[in-house]
Amino acid sequence: MAIEIEKARPEDAQAIIAYMNVVGCETENLSFGNEGYPVSEAEEEEIIREKNQSSRNALFLARKNGEIVGSASIEAFSYRKAHRAEFGISVVKAAWGQGIGSKLLEKVIQHAKEQQIAIIECQVRSDNERAIRLYQKYGFIKIGTYPGYFRIGDTDIDFDLMNLYIQPE
Repeated sequence: MAIEIEKARPEDAQAIIAYMNVVGCETENLSFGNEGYPVSEAEEEEIIREKNQSSRNALFLARKNGEIVGSASIEAFSYRKAHRAEFGISVVKAAWGQGIGSKLLEKVIQHAKEQQIAIIECQVRSDNERAIRLYQKYGFIKIGTYPGYFRIGDTDIDFDLMNLYIQPE
């Protein structure tokens, strides 16, 4: 079955929370884990409404057979940082290696180009080779390392800071 990529709608909030709770338990790469996604349904609906009110921000969902299997967000900065945006992505483990991350990232990059965003930035665990390869495939470059970006238990986890510099078309 084909993967459909679409913008999130407020009525997707409950399904997004369920999805986030699954991916949070599958990986140590997100800002939350087994404790669950720390957002209520009402809060998630409001987050989506706010994103949808700004043409520069977006939350994209990847669906397979109607189920959310991936998400990617882009959040543009304002004022003197308006040429930049932050990006985040996740895919359920059962769908890794199926090109869903690539499709989501392509959608984010296209959105950034349409909104005249010149730099997309992200933070990725320094040991998350799969994600780093994906970002490099689309032209992201490492600009530095943030030591101790996460702390899981007693362990500090370093993150790479990566940017994609979008050339004007």
